[in-house]
Amino acid sequence: MTWIHDPMYVSGMLCIIVLLSVWLAKFKGWKTLGTPILVILFAALAANVGIIPTAATGNPVYNGVFIYLAPMGIFIALLEVDLKSLRKAGATMLLMFSLGGLGTIIGVLVAWFLVRPAEAIGPMANAVAGMFTGTYIGGSINFNAIALSYHVNENPDLYAATTVVDSLIGTVWIIATLILPKYLQSFFPRKKLSPTTGETQKIKQAESISIAGLASVLGIAFLAMAVSKLVSQFFPEMPEIITLTSIALMLAQIPFVKRLSGTHTLGFFLILLFLAAIGTLCDLSTLYGLGDLAGTLFLFVGLLVLVHGAVIFGIGALFKVDWDVIAVASQANVGGNTTALASAESLNRPDLLIPGVLVGSLGNALGTYAGFFIAGVLM
Repeated sequence: MTWIHDPMYVSGMLCIIVLLSVWLAKFKGWKTLGTPILVILFAALAANVGIIPTAATGNPVYNGVFIYLAPMGIFIALLEVDLKSLRKAGATMLLMFSLGGLGTIIGVLVAWFLVRPAEAIGPMANAVAGMFTGTYIGGSINFNAIALSYHVNENPDLYAATTVVDSLIGTVWIIATLILPKYLQSFFPRKKLSPTTGETQKIKQAESISIAGLASVLGIAFLAMAVSKLVSQFFPEMPEIITLTSIALMLAQIPFVKRLSGTHTLGFFLILLFLAAIGTLCDLSTLYGLGDLAGTLFLFVGLLVLVHGAVIFGIGALFKVDWDVIAVASQANVGGNTTALASAESLNRPDLLIPGVLVGSLGNALGTYAGFFIAGVLM
């Protein structure tokens, strides 16, 4: 093991990347990109030039971020959300999420007939199409479920190519959904949805954290994750993230929990670490080494996502839907719960946190079925 693979070093560098991004985001020019985008870009750059390892190396730090810190970030961030925000944004978010899922399916079919991936991929092409259908309706859980079922993971070159292309295209789309609403709102103004209550909920920009507050937030988060894991043992069909989200929703309505300080700071920090880990998945050397296979997959997935974006943003524009809602719904499709939440945080839309996470959870449930359906149809 070389020193750059040391977990302490990798952990420290991820924190430095977050620190650098937060600092730069205060300045003109960098502020336009925003902290989440800067974190992804700097992490991807650091991984590709060899400052830190890529996630493809299986570093335990990245595994820990994906398995523990990302769900904890979702849980803590949701502790500051009022359920009343779901009343107005919920139905619209669900509609846009459904359109995004439809756009993904259309995109897969269009890309299948235009790119003809079966010529480069071979007999597993239908399974790969199913994997990307699943992952761009509800996140990577569906991607891996379909890959395991069709034994795509037993073909190392193909599985590596699909994983890297998914990470690259997904990262580009995360950045796009954080930038597009701002510019679209400037050229094509849309009325922004707001909670139905008289006061507008705001994401805390600065807050103090006491030892008592830190112990309370982390204690609640650890216990909630333990309960979620226990529930999944008794009810295996219930994803842990669903239980964890439900616990967060209930606790967030309790006055004591509402008064806790540090929920935004801790939650968003953990989400930024998750986005940094996402950036390390963008392994350009692996993609280059796979030659024509990677090129075919890149065209296939790129076209798929473009069609998805055209459908969800096009129909959303036609019905004059809030651009932020469209962006968060699209991110719930393409990235799942965590990136939807990060998108809502970055857009400063606390009223979209719960709707985004809920439809992301719905995508986790439905994406696998859609992926298997497409894989079967294209056999």
